[in-house]
Amino acid sequence: MQENEDNKEAPKTEEVESANPEVLAKEEKKEEVDYKAKYFYIAAEMDNYRKRMEREKENLLKFGNERVLSDLLEVVDNFDRTIGMLKGDQDEKVKNLVIGLEMIEKQFLDTMGKHGLTPIQSVGKEFDPNFHEAVAQEYAEGKKPHEVIKEFQKGYTLNGRVMRASKVVVSSDKQ
Repeated sequence: MQENEDNKEAPKTEEVESANPEVLAKEEKKEEVDYKAKYFYIAAEMDNYRKRMEREKENLLKFGNERVLSDLLEVVDNFDRTIGMLKGDQDEKVKNLVIGLEMIEKQFLDTMGKHGLTPIQSVGKEFDPNFHEAVAQEYAEGKKPHEVIKEFQKGYTLNGRVMRASKVVVSSDKQ
């Protein structure tokens, strides 16, 4: 019987200790600190998520039309080829046709420029592998080594990012 009474008293002692106001206050304070830490963590995560979504939205607006503009560059290339082939003709009608094609091409490029597309200036500049793709190398008298002397295909940037590198011929220092 003595053992039963001892067993009954042990739980009462634990209940008394857990009911102690100091212990309860410490546990509540610990839970409160945990909730605050979780709150600040979630608030930081939400702020990071908001910033990431803003960046993605900006990039989508800046570069969302890249595919369309890339496809339209083929049209601009065809304008360049056509004008290049017809420029040497001496017929007055052909000359007027070339002027009209040049006007259309300029209008087309101006419209694409409003959407962030800019041509890369290559001829006379030093070769830069970030903007140029070397197709060949030739000796050119009076030119510095690694200077772009010819451009086979014009390159373009879209809002500062290279969309298509210029295909160029670079001068060499040896004949």
